[in-house]
Amino acid sequence: MTDQRHERALIVDFGSQVTQLIARRLRESGVYCEIHPFNKVDAAFLEAYAPKAIILSGGPSSVYWDGAPMADEAIYTAGVPVLGICYGQQVMMQQLGGRIEGGTSREFGRAYIEKIVEDPFLDGLFHSGDHEQVWMSHGDHVAEMASGFGVIAKSPGAPYAIIADPERRFYATQFHPEVVHTTHGRQLLRNFTHGVAGLKGDWTMAAYRAEAVEKIRQQVGKGRVICGLSGGVDSSVAAVLIHEAIGDQLTCVYVDHGLMRAGESEQVVSLFREHYNIPLVHVDASDLFLGQLAGVTDPERKRKIIGGLFIDVFDEEAKKIGGADFLAQGTLYPDVIESVSALGGPSVTIKSHHNVGGLPDRMKMKLVEPLRELFKDEVRALGRELGLTDAFVDRHPFPGPGLAIRIPGEITREKADTLRKADAIYIEEIRKAGLYNEIWQAFSVLLPVNTVGVMGDERTYEAVLALRAVTSTDGMTADYYPFEHSFLGRVATRIINEVKGVNRVVYDVTSKPPGTIEWE
Repeated sequence: MTDQRHERALIVDFGSQVTQLIARRLRESGVYCEIHPFNKVDAAFLEAYAPKAIILSGGPSSVYWDGAPMADEAIYTAGVPVLGICYGQQVMMQQLGGRIEGGTSREFGRAYIEKIVEDPFLDGLFHSGDHEQVWMSHGDHVAEMASGFGVIAKSPGAPYAIIADPERRFYATQFHPEVVHTTHGRQLLRNFTHGVAGLKGDWTMAAYRAEAVEKIRQQVGKGRVICGLSGGVDSSVAAVLIHEAIGDQLTCVYVDHGLMRAGESEQVVSLFREHYNIPLVHVDASDLFLGQLAGVTDPERKRKIIGGLFIDVFDEEAKKIGGADFLAQGTLYPDVIESVSALGGPSVTIKSHHNVGGLPDRMKMKLVEPLRELFKDEVRALGRELGLTDAFVDRHPFPGPGLAIRIPGEITREKADTLRKADAIYIEEIRKAGLYNEIWQAFSVLLPVNTVGVMGDERTYEAVLALRAVTSTDGMTADYYPFEHSFLGRVATRIINEVKGVNRVVYDVTSKPPGTIEWE
């Protein structure tokens, strides 16, 4: 938990796939908040954390199941406003004396709520008519409210769409205000945090920068820090922030595993050595990585090989510079959250490529993770605060394993070179069309499939390349970008003409639910 310099809200997680979106919406309105599993929040936790407002998230369970997750009773007696969302609403009703039913009324997708009574919780809504679009996702529903609650909005499928006990400052919604499909969901959450709970919204990126610098100095003291650069935004922002705090006590190590995008290694070296004058060790370890990956086809094995080799190289380089006391990482808040699920414990498989669980015992270094409390777009805002250019901080996300997870099947240097050239053409055309900043992430995948084609007077048997581009507001949900056919035709023609080894290009129009938006 961060220190107590800012007012804070608490999000109690019951396992919803969109719980992180609640935190994003609150952070956007200047409210610092953290997500903690329901089974970790008790009276002692609440006393230490001291939230000014509490939100109970949605979840996949039914409250009438044996062993269903419930909120600690201390939440209701803490004297602070509480908002229940979907399953959180049902938990509130079940525990406070209401009744929940299942199976007779289901409502999924867009719905329209109707205001029943005026309430400050609804400020800024219903200004364009009598109805407001929301996003429902429930099989169970409230059949009887707890004492003290009244209905302030309803929908055809949810007569208790929004309920409230203003005296205790308890509110609950059957729908999800945190998702973009609820038209004024951000405003509704702001009404709760700023209106009902009276939070000022005093959390800014400038304040975070100053506090992070102070924390780094306190943690590191006179020690030495080694930072592993991946070429991505997260590790780069972490490095610049740490350098601001401790100067030349930081040494960055950039390991080129031979699986970077075209020109990326040169950009990283130039940025850190020439622009920021940060001590940088550039290690060309492409032979080592590609050698270890030879013949490996399983994606999880690839991740583990690459992660293990990174640690080995860092350890070796730390010894060369006379040892280091700390290893800096660009761990983000979603990595921390997903490493401990509210209902299932550590997400070992999903987050196996992040060192959120610590370092190997043989390494004597401690971790410095200055971005551990931030979401991806907050890292970008911090990068701008630190003086990094928009062109750098707005770069599309690139995974630590690099092109390794965009080459299904065996990885070879030849395949990596082919993919690198094709990907560079794809991104170049996106930039030329002025679409780069409209897209969250775009990349190419070299499929383990060859097709027969005819080029000129010759028959070819070459690879299929898949293109992917997604839009996202949060990095957790994604939809494919609707390129015009003329654009896709232009990209495909260039790739087939300029990249030897590819004779067919396809575009992936799959949408992604909450979770990873990478290819695997």
